[in-house]
Amino acid sequence: MSATRPPKPSPIKGPQTKAVQAVARTAAQEVRIIGGQWKRSVLPVPVSAGLRPTPSRVRETLFNWLGQDLSGWRVLDAFAGSGALGFEAASRGAEDVLLLEREPGLVRSLQATQAKLKATQVRVMQADAISWMRQARQAGLFDLVFLDPPFDEGLFWAALEGALNCVPDGGWIYLESPALLQQLPEADQHAQLIAQLAPHRQGQAGAVHFHLFRRVAAQPA
Repeated sequence: MSATRPPKPSPIKGPQTKAVQAVARTAAQEVRIIGGQWKRSVLPVPVSAGLRPTPSRVRETLFNWLGQDLSGWRVLDAFAGSGALGFEAASRGAEDVLLLEREPGLVRSLQATQAKLKATQVRVMQADAISWMRQARQAGLFDLVFLDPPFDEGLFWAALEGALNCVPDGGWIYLESPALLQQLPEADQHAQLIAQLAPHRQGQAGAVHFHLFRRVAAQPA
């Protein structure tokens, strides 16, 4: 790992625990890219605790919202896992896609997929996503950040804070979670953060809620 992890937040508890468990039980063992130059290419999903690739129907909806052509976009897949979101963006024309993953086995799998697809616009880095995104030098580097953190680790607010650092005003942030943003634990403590996320679209697939936001400037207190 390239950075020390921040203190671990409280895990998801209460009614949302069932949602977390339901998502884990239905995780696929492989996924396919659904559009662009690598359409139908298979991405392996290694067995790993908490790994939960974004389903095809959710990715299809997301890229309908974003537009099918991401030519010229700079994209960060912050909790890459199988790389389904990042490779999908690259397949649709994104010119620079960075996949962050902290688990060595998943990093090796991502590197193997990158080599198999000859995806020269895709970079794979072993790093703790939250620590990496918080660095001042990452400010405003990306047009779009994907956030699909492990549901049982309570990383949602820290991940959103990091993503806000990585996109300029008007940039896109995508989040998957076991509940709507305003219903996540400790939402009332993050009003200022939420105020910087202008909702664009949101949806639900089974136990997964997915949100697409645009970053807006923070208002003075």
